[in-house]
Amino acid sequence: MSNIKIVTDSSCTMDPKLISDLDITVVPLSVMLDGVMYTADENFDNVQFMKLMAESNALPKTSQPPIGVFAETYEKLTADGSTVISIHLTEKLSGTVEAARQASHLVKGKVIIVDSNFIDQSLAQQVIMAAQLAQQGRDEAEIVAATKSIAQRSKLFIGISNLENLIKGGRISKAKGVVTTLFNIKLVLELKDGNFEPVAKGRGSKTFFKWLQELKRELQNQTVEKMGISYAGDASLAKEIAGELQELFPNLEIPVFHTNPVVATHAGDGAFAIMYYTK
Repeated sequence: MSNIKIVTDSSCTMDPKLISDLDITVVPLSVMLDGVMYTADENFDNVQFMKLMAESNALPKTSQPPIGVFAETYEKLTADGSTVISIHLTEKLSGTVEAARQASHLVKGKVIIVDSNFIDQSLAQQVIMAAQLAQQGRDEAEIVAATKSIAQRSKLFIGISNLENLIKGGRISKAKGVVTTLFNIKLVLELKDGNFEPVAKGRGSKTFFKWLQELKRELQNQTVEKMGISYAGDASLAKEIAGELQELFPNLEIPVFHTNPVVATHAGDGAFAIMYYTK
């Protein structure tokens, strides 16, 4: 049986120690801000990025890894006869998966491309499971099936505190943005099939906590296997939400991480996300 190696991209938010312990290879995306291109790798300062983004008049531009970078990565990892399983953020939000697919056709070794249909810690939950199974010696079919199973049982909700980036990105008009900012409108969106669908809207942070109570009631009768919370900018809201969920699931580890620049660019300062999958 050939060895199996796991690859993902830097839109995957997870503990850096796990990346090392599970021997996961992370191919970085890039972000351009005020004419400067940054590589969003393990050395990228996400907190400093938030400061630079706040000072900029233009929305940062994120870009997928070049096909050549993927090809070089796959060539190196398959040189010893190993198979690569490469798991990436949803194709609906980025061309990263397609770049990986094209690169896989340029190498001699076996490379399997998986669209996670998610991003951030929901992507990480699939990647971690795949890497753990690879270390256990499971075959490629089992590993891919496990990622697909997690995707089918996953939920990702994102809370938008500041609409400024949605305005800069042209997703809502500036006039409408002024009104919604004035009235302190907050949004909760769910990522379903690669698309964001609104699930709650209201004034002030109480919107988030009212929705959170609804989510907690829904989760009371479910067995949550993994859960994570990510945030952009200030961590206080995310930590408060994590505290409430920890009360519901006292034996569940709920990591709280600053998100990556791909998510932060579109979600904006003050955003948070709750990601989990059930049994």
